[in-house]
Amino acid sequence: MGHTDAVVVLTTLATTDEAAKFVKQLLERRLVACGTILPGTRSLYRWEDKLADETEVVVMLKTRSGAIHGLEKAFKELHPYKVPELLTIPVSGGLERYLGWINAETSLTIV
Repeated sequence: MGHTDAVVVLTTLATTDEAAKFVKQLLERRLVACGTILPGTRSLYRWEDKLADETEVVVMLKTRSGAIHGLEKAFKELHPYKVPELLTIPVSGGLERYLGWINAETSLTIV
């Protein structure tokens, strides 16, 4: 397993259609190499002093740490939530070919 600057970024959206549109926009900007959409998630949380119980879609975005600044900018512009989840999880290793693919498919240019 090779060393990498790959990261997985987690976010949530309300519907699979909304998630697919969001991921496609990030792919077009080359901010992520892949977005995996996991529908049917139940999120319980406190929001504006009330307990919420919502069905959401979890999205796992595969990118590299150098793209996070551009991704944060894109989230502010494109994500429909007032306070979107953007959690970055470092990847400690992986298959060299897959990690190389993530690097090849992402750009470090801030758009």
